[in-house]
Amino acid sequence: MIIDREISKYIVFSEDPIVRGLEKMDANNMRIIFIVSETGVLEGIVSDGDVRRWLIEKQNNTDIQKPIIDICNKSFEYSSVNEHPADLSKRFSSRIEYVPLVDDKFHLIAIASKRVPSLIIDSTEISNESNTFIIAEIGNNHNGDIAFAKKLVDAAVDAGADCVKFQMRDLTELYSNTGNANDAKEDLGSQYVLDLLSKYQLSNDELIEIFDYCKQVGTIPLCTPWDQPSIDFLDEYGMQAFKIASADFTNHDFLKSIAEKGKVMICSTGMCNEQEVKAGVDILKRIGAKFILLHCNSTYPAPFKDINLNYLDRLGELSPFPVGYSGHERGGSIAQAAVAKGAKVIEKHFTLDRSMEGNDHKISLLPHEFKEMVQGIRSIELALGTSGNRDITQGELINRESLAKSLVINQELKKGERILEGMVEVKSPGKGLAPYKKNELIGLEASRDFKKGDFFYPEDIEGLEVEPRDFKFTHRYGVPVRYHDAVQIASSCSLDLLEIHLSYKDLEEDFEKFFSEAFSHDLVVHSPELFEGDHILDLCTPDHDYRSRSITELQRVVDITRKLKSYFPSSDCPLIVLNPGGFSADGFIAKEVRKEYYEILIDSLNQVDQDGVEIIPQTMPPYPWHFGGQRFHNLFIDSSEILDFCTSHGFRICLDLSHSKLACNFTKYPFSRFIEDIAHVTAHMHIADAKGLDGEGLQIGDGEIDFGMLMKVLQEKIPHASFIPEIWQGHKNGGKGFWIALDHLEKYS
Repeated sequence: MIIDREISKYIVFSEDPIVRGLEKMDANNMRIIFIVSETGVLEGIVSDGDVRRWLIEKQNNTDIQKPIIDICNKSFEYSSVNEHPADLSKRFSSRIEYVPLVDDKFHLIAIASKRVPSLIIDSTEISNESNTFIIAEIGNNHNGDIAFAKKLVDAAVDAGADCVKFQMRDLTELYSNTGNANDAKEDLGSQYVLDLLSKYQLSNDELIEIFDYCKQVGTIPLCTPWDQPSIDFLDEYGMQAFKIASADFTNHDFLKSIAEKGKVMICSTGMCNEQEVKAGVDILKRIGAKFILLHCNSTYPAPFKDINLNYLDRLGELSPFPVGYSGHERGGSIAQAAVAKGAKVIEKHFTLDRSMEGNDHKISLLPHEFKEMVQGIRSIELALGTSGNRDITQGELINRESLAKSLVINQELKKGERILEGMVEVKSPGKGLAPYKKNELIGLEASRDFKKGDFFYPEDIEGLEVEPRDFKFTHRYGVPVRYHDAVQIASSCSLDLLEIHLSYKDLEEDFEKFFSEAFSHDLVVHSPELFEGDHILDLCTPDHDYRSRSITELQRVVDITRKLKSYFPSSDCPLIVLNPGGFSADGFIAKEVRKEYYEILIDSLNQVDQDGVEIIPQTMPPYPWHFGGQRFHNLFIDSSEILDFCTSHGFRICLDLSHSKLACNFTKYPFSRFIEDIAHVTAHMHIADAKGLDGEGLQIGDGEIDFGMLMKVLQEKIPHASFIPEIWQGHKNGGKGFWIALDHLEKYS
């Protein structure tokens, strides 16, 4: 049972329209709302079942602007806010999930629920599905200096903390000797602590200033109260949650006092044995508190052998809510391990200087250490994944093609003839049908003519018959080609353009041996990303020598494109699609650094002779695959940055819709708005489906893009741009992946 005193998400006023109630019910995700008068008197309840019954009864007379009081249930179970939790819990049944709690004047005070709600701290959700909530425990490490406290807050925010935490004490109330630091009768440990506190406490008003500063810089303030006056003060301020120190988890009256405030409680369990932990949890459950238990060893520093991270499993058994870890050991590795064990809250002490006076400084992380811990936690969160079926990642598919084997035919075979076992061999690379499919292949009739050494493909088993034909689009369109297949693909159907994808080997190739006559198509060239010697093109890097090599390689691409123009007489100014670089190996770079990279890119492009061609950088995904390995990409992800780059420097771009969908998934920016933002600077498009954060180049319909919506937006907003279907491995089996994609896109358009 949970008692929720934050009732605003549940209540609707009796004169509000029904539609307002429906919106509130949808927002709170609890399928119920409570109707109150202007003075807060409870007048009725509306559940989703009440709404369904009203819709069925009224049918065509459902006016959702009517007052919600007209459809509410006025006969409902309720209880006094003062009822004992044990008696209150008996009111729940299979039919009753919520019980409103009222005072003696029938004002709605709280909602008792047998459902476990989400834990929300200042709009941040903490659940078993959320990211880890990371607390930088500043405590008294400000050493009584408010300016230094603000520096600590700034450093914690920069290090990636979600929250910064302080401590509040009323020493006169807290200590039996009224906080006298010079009391000779006190034990050595108490004398030491009192001496520090008497020197380094911030006043309540100073703490309020710090809390407000936290909000100003965009982080959540949290505080540990050590006494009743501090509880009341923080509650009156509006503190969103309370942190309970390990020393107070056995103080049951103290726990009850905080629980009555109705806020989320984050409770450390250090210094408690099993029975004391269970007793504290029982108190919180009986009260109906919303709480998070933190496993903790309260020694400074804690020996690794005493930490016992496996106890997180036990806390998870005791609590209906997520659990976490508060660490006092050296370094950040144990906190990262706790996340792998299921901790959803991490608390670590934070300082700018471990040599400062105070025991907490000695076991605190410095800003760069805290930042490394946060980065490690975020990496672990990504790495944990799910326990469901195993899927092959995009990077693995790339590597499997290079390293695995395929089924190939060892002789010629005509369409309609039967495939026999002796005709099939296993050879590298793995770009065709996997060897374990051999038994499915043997005995089938060939669906096409085979030459010796041809690969078998999934279509040879599936019998999928999609051939090149003349497709109908309002946009000019083409397909990707290489030198060796350009003539064959160009003659297979009516295309407006060919996009020649170059490899670094092609830069040394005599393309004229593949072309015998001029094409009637427009020309687009896709520059290589990888060049000889594992050089990945990067025109944005501050490394002068590396960038110079990239500029030289791009100039070679431009020069070859100008030579190719002689075979594409209708193409006055061929487009060159470019991934200009701007990637990083270990994490994303800051926005200020991105600005510098864009400036470096402009300098690089200005050094390239672009006469007769137009270079168009392509939009990028956040996690690009570079030949079987993943990196972090920083440029051409954000639509506002793309637009600023293009309008400031006179460039257009290649809108890679698969890349940009992944970018929007990552930034949580609406995909359709992204397209609208950069529509007028788009010269050309790559179209493929996408999924998640790195599933790029998927076949149309295999990912998350709504192509019905997309084609409408493209026709309305970008009618001038050409496109190709850039399906990963679409060129195999005579370009079948491209023809399938065009067939799907034609239906959507």
